[in-house]
Formats: sequence, structure tokens, C-alpha cells
Amino acid sequence: MDIRVIDDDIKLIPYYRNDEASLPWYQDLDVCKQVDNIDHAYDVDKLHAMYDYLSSHGDCFYIQYQDVLVGDVSLKDNAELAIVICKEYQNRHIGRKCILDMIELAKEKGMDKVTANIYSFNIQSQRMFQSIGFTQTEDEWFEYRISNDKNEE
Repeated sequence: MDIRVIDDDIKLIPYYRNDEASLPWYQDLDVCKQVDNIDHAYDVDKLHAMYDYLSSHGDCFYIQYQDVLVGDVSLKDNAELAIVICKEYQNRHIGRKCILDMIELAKEKGMDKVTANIYSFNIQSQRMFQSIGFTQTEDEWFEYRISNDKNEE
């Protein structure tokens, strides 16, 4: 996997173990609730298990914003997207740009859609995904159909 450059401020760095940067994101109880619907923080073992799973079942990247790691984004082999951005960097359109890039990666891989599991109480994430073009398909599932330019001509 290569570094993916989104713009002058945002790069996606292929996952490597970096507990110093990533563990604090998963120590924020609000972020843990948004992402996993849990009321407790991650420990190092849970963090490693999550990243080991994501990186062995798809593409997992750190989100680097202005040279600071601020979150992670992944595209699993089953076309499911996941993203986490630490609270201090939310609401800056970082997540939107990263998800759009993951849609491009999915297109490069020949996928015809991507999905995201977003809890019903996570209105902020639901709005962001829907503003990109995702539609709700089930209670907490959203889908984006990837157009194939060859079929649209």
C-alpha cells in the first residue's frame, strides 16, 4: 500500500503500529460510543486486535492532517468503510475527504458499492455520509453505489 495524498493538508498513511498516536483516540469515551457503541475506552490489547483485523481484512490507513495523525480510515475487503477522527479535528471536512478517497479506492478495486455501519444516535456521521451520496438501506446501514464510467456512456 502506498501513501494516498488527498490534498495539501490530508494524507492517508498505510497502517503501522503506533500506539502513542492512536490509543488516545480510543481513550475518548465519546469517540468509543460513536464508533463501537461502548461506554468504556480501549486498552492496548483491544486496539491491537482491531487494527490487526482491519489491516488483514482490507486497507487501513492513518489520517494525517497537517503532519499530525488525527484518526484512521479503512476499506474492508467486503466493501465496508470505517472512519475515526479524534474529537479535536472533527467538523473540518477531513472525514468527508477521506471517505471520498476510500470510494475512489473501492472503484480502483472494482467494487460496485461501499457500505457503512453507523449507529442511529450518531447523527453527525449519518449526515456526513448522506451528504456524500450514501443512502440508508437498513436501520444502521448506509450504502453508496459506485458508478462504472464504462456503463454510463
